[in-house]
Order: sequence, then C-alpha cells, then structure tokens
Amino acid sequence: MTDPCSPAQGPLAMICGGGNLPFVVADAVVRRGRSVVLFPIRGWADPTAAARYPHYWVGLGQLGRFRRLATAAGCRDLVIIGTTLRPSLRQLQPDLVTLHYVPRIVELLRGGDDHLLSGVARIFEENGFRLLGAHDVAPEILVPEGTLGRHRPSARDLVDIARGVALIRAIGPFDVGQAVVVADRYVLAVEAAEGTDGMLARVAELRRERRVPLSGKTGVLVKAPKPGQDRRLDLPSIGVATIAGAAQAGLAGIAVEAEGAITADLEDFVKAADAAGLFVVGVPAGAAGQGGAAAGAAAGTADASRAPS
Repeated sequence: MTDPCSPAQGPLAMICGGGNLPFVVADAVVRRGRSVVLFPIRGWADPTAAARYPHYWVGLGQLGRFRRLATAAGCRDLVIIGTTLRPSLRQLQPDLVTLHYVPRIVELLRGGDDHLLSGVARIFEENGFRLLGAHDVAPEILVPEGTLGRHRPSARDLVDIARGVALIRAIGPFDVGQAVVVADRYVLAVEAAEGTDGMLARVAELRRERRVPLSGKTGVLVKAPKPGQDRRLDLPSIGVATIAGAAQAGLAGIAVEAEGAITADLEDFVKAADAAGLFVVGVPAGAAGQGGAAAGAAAGTADASRAPS
C-alpha cells in the first residue's frame, strides 16, 4: 500500500463522529503535510473543532452528498473516526444514493458492530474510496507495548489480564464487545451495547451493592480487538474517562492490546492513571493469550507484592 501519510496522496476525507479523537487525528495528518477535508456528522461532531478545517456537514444517511463533495475536493482516501450510536432506519433519512443501499443496510443492522461497520466500509469502497484506519494516518494514537505509568500490575493482575484477553478471543465470533472486567479470575462484566463506560458503571454498582466478594483495588479492565475484526474501523479506545470509570469500579488497572487500541492523548491518559493509582499496560497480542507469565514478560517486571489498598 502506498504511504497513507504522504501529501502526494491528495487530501484526506474524514467522516467525524463525536469526541476529540477525530480532530487529534486531523492535526496529526496536517502536521505530516497532508491536507484534510472533514465531513462532520450532524448531531455528533463538535462544531467549534470542525470549524478549524475545511469541512462540510453531512447526515448519517447522506452518502450521495458525501460522495459528491469528497470527489469534488479531490479526496480518494477516507478515514471514519469518532463516536456515534447505532441509528434506526428512521434516523438515517437517506438521500437518493443511500436509498439504493437501504436493503443492505437493513441486513447490516441485524448483527453486531463489526458486521455493520465492515458492511459500511464495503459500500464506501464500491463508491470509489480507499478506506484507511485512523492509526494508518496517525500512528501516534496507538497505545504502545509495556507498562505505561508509575504503577505495575501484580502477578494476580497478570492472570486476570490473560483471562480477559482469552475471553475476548472466545466471544469474538459472536461480535459482542471489545472489553471485559476480570477480578481474581472472576468475570465481572462483558461489554455489550452499553459500551465501556456503561459496563464500568455496572461493575461499580455491583461493588457498591456488595454483590461481588471483592475489596480494595481488585480487577482489570481488558480491551482488545475482536479476532478477525476490520481494524480500519472501531479499534478499542481509551481515555481519561476510562480511568475515571475504572477507578469508580474499584479496579487495579487497565490492560489493552498493544497497537490494538487507540487514545486521543496518551500523556494525559497516563498522568490520570498515575493520579488514580491505576496501572496501564499494553500487552502484545501474541503474549496476552499465553497466560500470566507471558503477559508479565510483555508488561515488564510485575510487583507481585502489591496488595489491594
């Protein structure tokens, strides 16, 4: 594949949902000398941030408008990034071009997120666009390997990490979620339609109600892509809000697949984790499924003596 960061590839089209990540990626692309044209989604993207770039507002069902404007701007490459909620057909309000795809969209909505997003990717490709992952054009958003802050996982945490990654792999064929919470080998929660923040809130409620026999900082949030997932779309993301949710849930830390998760600002994320007393570790996919010892080797030397506080 030609260098996706090269200015010679022409302007990059970016369909932007909610959150700060789309604009972090846009800034990174511009720093590398490639121009961007943003297509912020009405009702989701931040109008103030979008105004910093050439942009055209689009609705979720306006493929025709997007295709026309992106083609006129000379865009061939496309990145889709940012948060949205799964729409209903009524919310789509399709234009004439999108109407052609409604039967396919109906079928795509009858499945998990990867099923839906992979199908959407194929539709954009059929319309002449090369779909790229945000990490292809802004590799600095990828979470690196190793222990990232002051705090390290204990031997007990490493076992929970390995179990969590194994669970994500096991449920991947069902296209369920990208995150689980494991404490003392006990699976407390699996991410579903509520998302990671909602799952962490659910764990916090379980602990407040004393429905799980845990005390102190115990358990790990584990996030990793599903096996076979289209990594150009919807890589697991973490941020400062994830730290807050994990702390409220009483967890010891967070583990993600190294270079299989993204964050808008790694430095701020690690600072927040340090302040909250949580460890953050990026574990290579190859080591994560081989048990606690292999995960520990990837994460760095673990402080096996750390007790829950």
